[in-house]
Amino acid sequence: MSEREVLLELKDLCKYFPVRSGLFKQHLNLLKAVDDVSLQIYRGEAFGLVGESGCGKTTLGKMIAGLYHPTRGSIFFQGTDLAALKDNQRRHFCRDIQMIFQDPYSSLNPRMTIEEIISEPMIVNKTHKGAEIGKRVDHLLNCVGLASAYKNRYPHEFSGGQRQRIGIARALAVNPKLIICDEAVSALDVSIQAQILNLLSDLKDEFKLTYLFIAHGLAAVKHISDRIGVMYLGSIVEVAPKAAIYDAPLHPYTRALISAIPIMDPHKRKQRILLQGDLPSPIDPPSGCRFAGRCFERCPYAEQAQVLHPCGSNHLVACSAALERAHSAA
Repeated sequence: MSEREVLLELKDLCKYFPVRSGLFKQHLNLLKAVDDVSLQIYRGEAFGLVGESGCGKTTLGKMIAGLYHPTRGSIFFQGTDLAALKDNQRRHFCRDIQMIFQDPYSSLNPRMTIEEIISEPMIVNKTHKGAEIGKRVDHLLNCVGLASAYKNRYPHEFSGGQRQRIGIARALAVNPKLIICDEAVSALDVSIQAQILNLLSDLKDEFKLTYLFIAHGLAAVKHISDRIGVMYLGSIVEVAPKAAIYDAPLHPYTRALISAIPIMDPHKRKQRILLQGDLPSPIDPPSGCRFAGRCFERCPYAEQAQVLHPCGSNHLVACSAALERAHSAA
């Protein structure tokens, strides 16, 4: 096991949303958005979390940020279980965990100037006072590639990429230790995505940050992540260093995601793995292996619930058949 310092640790984390219907909004069932997720993120690393829409990535990020209360489970941040704290007790940790949201248009208040948007976290958390706030705003704007002269403008005067830079500056305002990037580049053009990813990489080193980078596909996290976790139907199915995920994926779902990454060379071909069937409902997930209904391999363990098991150095996979293949190859 790695001896690196663990900044964030999730243990058996769950988030269930009640499903109600009828005239009196009767409680009919539970939507299991996140179901028994256990995960470690080391200080100073960029951890990528990928999976298709509806798998629970954003819900997981919002629980870590304190926007959702877990149904059960623990969120250990620097050794403190945030899930066990009351709201007034958790407020002390808010500035250490910040979030960059997906939509750079709706995440900024249109009635506030850029200076007001970036300075608000400093005022609320009382990290800076007086003239220090203005100097800090100027410095952060320069850090994200915007001129300090822009601080008196409003969000509608900026492009999508510039607005996301403002969102990044706001997240940096109170010197956080962990930044959750929730689909931070998915709403941007491809060329702008590359610029924002490069910016985030530079800021990680400059501000000594730790990232939880949430994205739809593996292509978006390839250049920024140190380790990658793959999420399917509310559960983590594989966790490994970036090289292992791209070069030797073990779980069938991860292999399908890898096969969907486009190849830039038109002369090269690769076999695309097309998943059959629809994503099961999180209201009534399968009792055994959650991926069994869409798996392209015949597996004798389809009726068994799959949990993460170690396979090699820093590699975890929730697939008994994949574990057997890996051990046989070794």
